[in-house]
Amino acid sequence: MTTHTALPLAGITVVSIEQAVAAPFATRQLADLGARVIKIERPGTGDFARRYDESVNGQSSYFVWLNRSKESVTLDLKSAAGREILEKLLATADVFVQNLAPGAAARMDLDAQSLQQRYPSLIPCDVSGYGNMGPWSERKAYDMLVQGESGVMALTGPESCPSRVGISIADIAAGMYAYSGILAALFTRETTGTARAVEVALFEALGEWMGSPAYYTEYGGRQPSRVGAEHATIAPYGAFPTSDGTVLLSVQNEREWSVFCSELLDDPALENDPRFCRNSARVAHRKECNARISERTRQMTTEEALALLEKVGIANGRLGSVSDFLAHPSLAGRNRWREVDTPGGPVRALLPPANLSGIEPRFDPVPALGVHTTSVLRELGYTAAVIDGLRATNIV
Repeated sequence: MTTHTALPLAGITVVSIEQAVAAPFATRQLADLGARVIKIERPGTGDFARRYDESVNGQSSYFVWLNRSKESVTLDLKSAAGREILEKLLATADVFVQNLAPGAAARMDLDAQSLQQRYPSLIPCDVSGYGNMGPWSERKAYDMLVQGESGVMALTGPESCPSRVGISIADIAAGMYAYSGILAALFTRETTGTARAVEVALFEALGEWMGSPAYYTEYGGRQPSRVGAEHATIAPYGAFPTSDGTVLLSVQNEREWSVFCSELLDDPALENDPRFCRNSARVAHRKECNARISERTRQMTTEEALALLEKVGIANGRLGSVSDFLAHPSLAGRNRWREVDTPGGPVRALLPPANLSGIEPRFDPVPALGVHTTSVLRELGYTAAVIDGLRATNIV
C-alpha cells in the first residue's frame, strides 16, 4: 500500500462498523486525507450497499463511491473470538464510527459511554436516524423517510406531487456533519487531551438544511410553495423554454432585474411595473413574470439565450443530464478527475471538493470484501494457523 505521510490525517486510525451511505461517506473523507480506515464487515455478505446494484464493472455504484482507500476486514461480532479482535483494534484506534440499527451499539457495549470507559482516548461517532435518545430513537430511518419527516419532500417537486430529492441528501448531510464533527473532536483531543464523542442524527442534519423554509414558515405564516425547478421565494428563477430547448436563469437583486428588463426583455418599462418592481412582487405575480420571459426566450436558441445572459451578467445555465455532468468542461479543465482501482477494474473518481494547497488526496483501491483481514490480523499478532482456524469457523 502507498504511504501518505504528507496527508493531514496520516497516523490516524479509524475503525468503522458501517453500512449504506451516511457513515461510509464520513469515513471515506477521512481516508481521502490519509486516515487509515478499517471497515468491519459481515463474513460472506459485507456492507449491504455492496449489493445495491452491479453497474460499475459488476459492483455497486454506491459502494465504489463511498469506500475507496479503506481496508475491509470481515468479523463475526456475535462470536467471542470476533469480538476479541474488534476490542484489540479499538484499543489502538483514534476514532470509532458506527451506524448500526437502533439500540444495537448499546446492546453490544459499543455505545459512546461504554467505549470511553474502556478507551478514554477514543473518539466514538454514532450516526443514527433520530438520535440515540429521545422518543424516536428506536425508529429505523432511511433517506426517503427522513426527507419526508423533515419537510424536504413537501418543498420539492411540482405543485401536484411532493417529491424525493434525487440524491440521498439526508445521508449525505449526516455524513458531512459526522466528518466535520470528527475533525473537530480530533483537534479538541490534540489541544486539550480530552476525547469528545460525536453524535449525528440524519433528521437533525437535514433539519439544519431546512433553516430558511423553517423560518419563513414560522414567522411568515405560510409554508413556501412547491414550484418544481423554480425557487419558492425568488423570481425569476428556474427553467425557461427556448426555440430548441431550455435555459436556466436566476435574477437575484433589483440591479440585475433592471439589466434583465432592458437587455434581455428589451422592455425597460417593466423594471418599474408594480407587479415586478421588487422580488416579493415578482414572486406574487410569478405566472405573469414567467410568461413575459418565456415569450422572449422562445425567440432565441439556447446558445443565443445563454450568450446574451452571460453578456449582461445574469446567472445562467443549461438543463444538463448526468452524462453532460460527466463530460462537463469545468471538471476536465480543472483537472478534477483521477483513477481508482476496484475489484472490477479501474474507474474514474472526482477529487474531493475541499482543495488543500500542496496536498493530493488519497486514491487507494476500493476493497474487495475481507481482502485485508489476514494482514490486519497478522498486525495484531495472530499466526497463520490461528487465522486459518478463524476462517474455517466463519469468524472472519
